Amino acid sequence: MDVLSHVLQESGLVRRLLDLRSLGQQGALRFPCERSMGLHIVTQGQLWIHTPNGAPVSLQAGDVALMARGQVHVVATAPQLDGMTVATLSTRMPVVDGDVSVPAHRASSHVDATLVAPTSASVEVISGAYQLWNAPLHPLFAQLPDWCVLRASERQAFAPLSLAIEMMRNELTQPQMGSRGILDGLLDVVFTYGVRDMLAQHDGTAGLVLAARDAAVFHAVSLLHDDYAQSWTLDSLANRVALSRTSLAERFRRAMGDTPLHYLRTIRMQHAVRLLSETAHTLEHIAAAVGYQDAFGFSKVFKKTVGMSPREFRLHDAEERREPYRFAVPAPRARAR
Repeated sequence: MDVLSHVLQESGLVRRLLDLRSLGQQGALRFPCERSMGLHIVTQGQLWIHTPNGAPVSLQAGDVALMARGQVHVVATAPQLDGMTVATLSTRMPVVDGDVSVPAHRASSHVDATLVAPTSASVEVISGAYQLWNAPLHPLFAQLPDWCVLRASERQAFAPLSLAIEMMRNELTQPQMGSRGILDGLLDVVFTYGVRDMLAQHDGTAGLVLAARDAAVFHAVSLLHDDYAQSWTLDSLANRVALSRTSLAERFRRAMGDTPLHYLRTIRMQHAVRLLSETAHTLEHIAAAVGYQDAFGFSKVFKKTVGMSPREFRLHDAEERREPYRFAVPAPRARAR
């Protein structure tokens, strides 16, 4: 089990590529991304990211800035915003976390977000967002810093990340059949590299990076992710990783900052959130899918973890699907027979 991929998948991330944009010498663009992780890739020139906290962050061509905690921010071609016109893309169509919502019949059209006519001195930036509409439960997200910058100057020539960025730019400037699928895949590549780097920079914090250094503990973590519906006990998990009950408990807490069974509950409730949002399955079906024998026991744990009952959560989530800033998500799938 690829634990990091599973954590990101189960969190309900919805991807959106926000296109390649050119900003002239006085260009600035506001991104109201309070419920998203996101990234900006500079392919030409230099720009600055202005956030509510801290000094502007300078980016050069080839640099990638990853935002792990949603916040309104501005990308601009100058370290100061004084005298600059800050645009939020288009006023003719609803803005969705820095993107323009395109009608279905124009879904494949290019959205022109150019603020100033491109010149030889223009800055080019590719932006993407990964919306987390429902707050993720996994502790990984709370451990990540607000921002992380992957510097081109610190990468070797022909590094995979650099090649992925160049491929993205080529597909955006010279689109061909299959470009959308290629771009979505490449955006995921860059995003995952960014999350990896964030974790590596904070490897002293309890979590997946520390767990990965202890083969037995990481095996236990992987088993829980791989089969969270199983009726795990501390004894059964310890037997599977060839440790004593006490040794596993101590080493797991030291590495993950949590007990194995509490961590299992987090994984289960995260999957339950996804099922409640993306399917029309009954509570009984969802309870069984995440390892509970009855809907009552499941509902009790869910409310304690999320703050509302499963039924309340489902109604609230359905209502919020109408919000103009929410990325399109799959309609709930039919009930299991």
